[in-house]
Amino acid sequence: MHLFYFLYLAAKNNQKHFAYNKTIFTSQLELKEKQSFRHNQKKQIYNLSNLMKKQILFIALTLLLTIKNYSQIAFEKGYIILENNQKTECLIENIDWKNTPTNFRYRISNDSPIIDADIKTVKGFGISGQNKFIRATVNIDRSTKNLQNMNKDKNPVFRQENLFLQVLMEGNASLYLYDDGTVRRFFYKMNDSEIKQLVYKTYFANDDEIAKNNEFREQLYLDLKCDNIQQNEYETLSYTKSALVRIFTKYNKCTNSEFVNLETKEKKDLFNLTLRPRYNNSSLSMDNSVFEGMDFDFGGKSSFSLGIEAEFILPFNKNRWSIIAEPTYQYYKGEQTIQSSQVVGGALTGKVDYKSIELPIGLRRYFFINKNVQIFANGSLVVDFSSNSKVSVTRKDGSELNKLDVKSGINFGFGLGCKFLDKFSGEIRYQTPRGLLAENPNWGSSYQTTSLIIGYSFF
Repeated sequence: MHLFYFLYLAAKNNQKHFAYNKTIFTSQLELKEKQSFRHNQKKQIYNLSNLMKKQILFIALTLLLTIKNYSQIAFEKGYIILENNQKTECLIENIDWKNTPTNFRYRISNDSPIIDADIKTVKGFGISGQNKFIRATVNIDRSTKNLQNMNKDKNPVFRQENLFLQVLMEGNASLYLYDDGTVRRFFYKMNDSEIKQLVYKTYFANDDEIAKNNEFREQLYLDLKCDNIQQNEYETLSYTKSALVRIFTKYNKCTNSEFVNLETKEKKDLFNLTLRPRYNNSSLSMDNSVFEGMDFDFGGKSSFSLGIEAEFILPFNKNRWSIIAEPTYQYYKGEQTIQSSQVVGGALTGKVDYKSIELPIGLRRYFFINKNVQIFANGSLVVDFSSNSKVSVTRKDGSELNKLDVKSGINFGFGLGCKFLDKFSGEIRYQTPRGLLAENPNWGSSYQTTSLIIGYSFF
């Protein structure tokens, strides 16, 4: 009797143990299924995100290649002087040279082929109402202001070269400029005499003191004497284009000379300030490198933000390049609950409240379609300043597991847009991922944004 009772109790315990194991197995299976589903979902989101990036990149490259064909620098009315001194009217490709050119391209008419020209084939060329260049054999001192190559020799070291010189002024006293990006020298000519360099040189007076040879002041004092120019004007004269043009103008007026000032006027409207509201689509994911399965993907969130762009147009190459800086307020909020066997309660909730001022600083290139329409592409380095941002991970009962400090990293932004009437603009901008949890060694993160931006330029 006791034996049967003992067997009954054993069978009952086995049944309970089996039910308990079945419950554990079922829970583990459900957890694995949830983790698998979450993994597949993240994989699908990742693949979709990559596909969208590739499509945006393809569209951007296609547009850039297309607009390149329609935005070539214009050929403008001008002339060339050939070796036989024949002046030929033509159309010259005006790239608004920052430095003195060594070659250029021209065509006789709109339908004729493009011809390459250089200092060996022409004696001079000019663009109507703008630049004029002449070929001249001159003695030039190429001493540098670079401290590593500077020496203690006060005197210029001349060598004879055949150069294009930009004509700044023609008259009884003519002024010329040569600038190759590393050496900037002014030349002058009195009436029909030879062209000479205005001497200016920096050198080491001793091991730690830089001195200047301002011989050009004495040259002009001797050659540009006139009643309306005071001696102290020569003594304080600086070796700059504006100062030299001013004193040459004064001399030519004093001598009643017929003269032409060919200095290219400084371009106005070289600064734009633009209000730029935008629609953002941002995503954030973060993971823990110590505990497995503690990964959060907060997904894509839409938001609106505002930026103010300061743009500085570079005064060469027909205003096709500019430097941009755009402080922008942006924010992101997200929350996700995941199942985790690492904590009591089996669930963790991640919350993020991220606010910052982004400061993209970069370079922009314009492609002029016509007088009223410009396409542009820009690239920027984005520095981010977070403020009052919070990231936390809590257990199912609300107790805090981690409170994470937010410190964002540096990333890059690339944009493609269009500007109308120099006032209205639109841009699509993609930013590469950046981390937000740099001060939390066990956590990694990736924050990414794509923006649709509209703008209105005040000036």
